[in-house]
Amino acid sequence: MKKAVFIVNPGAGTSRKGNIAEEIASCLEMDGKGSSCVEGGSYEIVYTQRPKHASELALNAVKEGVPVIVAVGGDGTVNEVACSVAGSSSAMGIVPVGSSNGLARHLCIPRDVKQAVRKIVEGHTALIDYGLLNQKKFFCTCGCGFDAEVGWNFGGKRGRSSYVKTVIKEFFRYSPSHYEIEDSDGNTVFSSKAFLVTAANAGQWGNDAYVAPEASVQDGLLDLVVVEPFSVLAAASLSWRLFHRSLLKSSKVRHFRGKAFTVRRSDAGLVHLDGEPLFSTEELEISVCPKGLKVIV
Repeated sequence: MKKAVFIVNPGAGTSRKGNIAEEIASCLEMDGKGSSCVEGGSYEIVYTQRPKHASELALNAVKEGVPVIVAVGGDGTVNEVACSVAGSSSAMGIVPVGSSNGLARHLCIPRDVKQAVRKIVEGHTALIDYGLLNQKKFFCTCGCGFDAEVGWNFGGKRGRSSYVKTVIKEFFRYSPSHYEIEDSDGNTVFSSKAFLVTAANAGQWGNDAYVAPEASVQDGLLDLVVVEPFSVLAAASLSWRLFHRSLLKSSKVRHFRGKAFTVRRSDAGLVHLDGEPLFSTEELEISVCPKGLKVIV
């Protein structure tokens, strides 16, 4: 591995990250035989201090020509770093220490810090696709509906148990909206109420919850998954399918694949990009950018 910058989000995940710098340094400086793993011994560890700071740090590294820029955090940190690295000659590495780690899980990157760093040292890269929602980048999933509402109300909380509590609370007060969806040829493929609409570049939201188990980050396509309204009794079956890679087999789920989609809803509202919620317009233009990001896998 040549020079690398590790961008650490100290607030990611649920566990303390006080020893991450030490773990990274010990793995980079010694290969078990008393030799440096870094070509020229050049690496830097920096910490984010505010929202969007990871994007700033990554952009600075890109401008300096740093060949390897590593996101050490969760899905939000990965998104920020990837937004700056995409389209450049730099490669992005991931050390997943977040709560969900959707893209890292899809790419089979180890969740153990030292093992993840070892993979970065090995330096096997691949070009992967990323998506755009109204020209904002996403690398795992984006969507609107229930998952965006949950993301907004989950806020700065951490941990699977907190997330499950938020999901249950929101489920009993959420009201599905009407959506009209067109494919890239202008054909209306869906026009009805939906519980959620998700565009997937990678297969899962995170935590091994596979919303689009057939999705590939290298096929130049997005998988659009629409979950229609369902009863409380059907919720258990859908949840089971979500974690057993069989959600698309449900009669309540519609699945489309393509390079671009237009999603129209009655009002502006929440969307999410890689789990991070934000407000957007009533019309959503979703498309794929093939092979736009070099990532260490």
